[in-house]
Amino acid sequence: MDSAEIARLVTREVLARLSGRQAAGEGPTCSLADICSSCGKCATERVETVRQLVRNGASRISAAGGVGKVADDLARKIDHTLLKPDATVAQVENLCREAAEYIFASVCVNPWFVPVCARILRRSPVKVCTVIGFPLGATTPEAKAYETRDAIGEGAQEVDMVINVGALKSARYDIVEKDIRGVVRAARPATVVKVILETCLLTDEEKVKACELAKRAGADFVKTSTGFSSGGATAEDIALMRRTVGAEMGVKASGGVRSREDAEKMVAAGASRIGASASVKIVSGKGAAAEKY
Repeated sequence: MDSAEIARLVTREVLARLSGRQAAGEGPTCSLADICSSCGKCATERVETVRQLVRNGASRISAAGGVGKVADDLARKIDHTLLKPDATVAQVENLCREAAEYIFASVCVNPWFVPVCARILRRSPVKVCTVIGFPLGATTPEAKAYETRDAIGEGAQEVDMVINVGALKSARYDIVEKDIRGVVRAARPATVVKVILETCLLTDEEKVKACELAKRAGADFVKTSTGFSSGGATAEDIALMRRTVGAEMGVKASGGVRSREDAEKMVAAGASRIGASASVKIVSGKGAAAEKY
């Protein structure tokens, strides 16, 4: 059996579990049953098979407790996030240490903490991400562009911006696109831009329109949520966003992703990045249940 066939079989098994066809506590039902103990350690013990899964299209791979240190190319798909208004310097410093240990894609913090993270992570491959126009998105395009330039000057390498939700719902699409394009221009050439839609406040038609505007404005990702509104990411929204932007853009699931099972659902739906404060738990099974961002 070659690696591509293994990947297809493992993918089929993951989807079977996600759709509830495998009862809790049962052994594996796929044709890998003779070589798989469902230990959850594929990310360290079957690294090449997992890499083949990624090459075949998987965006996230789950891991059970005790998995150990995960290979860098597999772990660097999570934004380790702390956006609570009462976050302290000590908590952000710990966030950076965890991100460096597990080699997450980035730490995502409020702009005031960017210099702290840039200092701690300066010799790490972990990026520093911050949020623009957060959490309401109701500031002006000029303010968001200035905030982007300021954050990059302090050391930010990725920015997650909130769209002007009111403008979108008012069908002022010119304002929404100007909003996004201003941040994209301020971030170029080296800084990744993710556009937060706040999907819980939008109709499906508005979600599609927002994705189209973000793509036309040159953003790198579309993202579901701030984590501070009335709802977070859903698999249905991720699937809709992925269909709209195609393979050319990233899709980030954020808000309410607190467990391996949550992350698996988002990945199966098409997410290519996860924003979570429960990152360590998702990857390694360590730590307590996460609070809201």
